[in-house]
Amino acid sequence: MDVPLWLALLVVGLLGVKLIRPPWWLIAVLLLGGYLLVDSLLAPVIDPALK
Repeated sequence: MDVPLWLALLVVGLLGVKLIRPPWWLIAVLLLGGYLLVDSLLAPVIDPALK
């Protein structure tokens, strides 16, 4: 079964929020930080570590 990555991340994220109950500001900071890191100068350094 092939599941799109965005769907898998959405399901894991929703389960994490329901089970762990982190504060919403922490979720917003992590999402914004990840979005900003993708276009930063550190992206080529981080990319090999995630593969």
